[in-house]
Amino acid sequence: MRSECRYSTQELEQLLTDRESDLVERKRSPADRSAIRKNICAFANDLPGHGKPGVIFVGLEDDGRCADLTITDEMLRILSQMGSDGNILPLPTMTVERRTIAGCEMIVVTVAPSLEPPVRYQGRVFVKVGPTVRVASADEERRLAERRRAADLPFNMRPAPGASLEDLDLDYLRSQYLPRAIAPDVLEENTRPLEQQLQSLRLLQSHRPTYGALIAFGRDPQGWVPGAYVQFLRLDGTAVTDPIRDQKHLTGRLEDVLVRLDELLDINVSVRTDVTSAPREVARPDYPVVALQQFVRNAVMHRAYEGTNAPARVYWFSDRVEIDNPGGLYGQVNEENFGTGVTDYRNPLLAEIMHHLGFAQRFGLGIPLARRELEKNGNPPPEFLFQPSRTTVIVRPAP
Repeated sequence: MRSECRYSTQELEQLLTDRESDLVERKRSPADRSAIRKNICAFANDLPGHGKPGVIFVGLEDDGRCADLTITDEMLRILSQMGSDGNILPLPTMTVERRTIAGCEMIVVTVAPSLEPPVRYQGRVFVKVGPTVRVASADEERRLAERRRAADLPFNMRPAPGASLEDLDLDYLRSQYLPRAIAPDVLEENTRPLEQQLQSLRLLQSHRPTYGALIAFGRDPQGWVPGAYVQFLRLDGTAVTDPIRDQKHLTGRLEDVLVRLDELLDINVSVRTDVTSAPREVARPDYPVVALQQFVRNAVMHRAYEGTNAPARVYWFSDRVEIDNPGGLYGQVNEENFGTGVTDYRNPLLAEIMHHLGFAQRFGLGIPLARRELEKNGNPPPEFLFQPSRTTVIVRPAP
């Protein structure tokens, strides 16, 4: 859970006139998107420790005068997506509203302090000190990291009792993950010990690897989280009792599992040629690989890892593909808003790691993208089965 992200109209009016507050930023327009993202990151980090949301007033001059901004739905959409496009991680809690305050129409972006600092924008930790937004110093970043409390964290961010740095593949972390998670110039200038770097990325808590770090970078991930693997089964029929054509247990580091999954999906898709299409033949797969990838990655990212040793499963029947994972819908996601872009994260650290590894480009868009790819390919819409402890998607081939 994160802090509440709301001010009353009276409180906003007071903030609007407070020229000294470090909880306020004024922007004439949303044109400088990078500067706005830096402010979102800084307010989420809440270096001064106010415990209150920061506010970006879009449509005000620096001196507080109304800029008479013509507000469009596109502006609101662009600003709203800044909280979910993966440039700022962990994902900030923020609201974007069109408001009229003191007679001036403006956009109010309210950003709650994160309970998972440090928050990064494109691999850099930004903080607001007085009126200035800048990159955090090593000491400031360490202070942010110390605010976290393991007891309040989700399972993938808790330290694993008995684990140590030696249980992580440190060479892989140095050569493969850190360059993707931290901006190159910041990484080059970083003189901190590796342990502090991993702590700032939420891979260590209390000097122990978190469960998410062990799943993603452990030398023996399944030794720490037995269910952290994917079972792939190709069946020659429509029932689980039919003959098995192929089966795989995909274990190891998270990236290795996801890469091997991509390969399995690709080689099991059948491509047929439609000779009736004019003016030329058209090759069409029975399943679009992109759609299957999104469903499988969604299962790995959102499944429950705590309290179960069951794997995520991909069962490929002759008439359908079923992707099944432990864990029902989570947080604010329900059966009505599922797949509409509403997001919540049982495993926020794994979501962040998958983003850095290139397996989650835009948060909240995986299911809509999969639906679109199925429709383009001529497949029926996906079918979703929701249970308290399981989520299943059924994909049927193009007719």
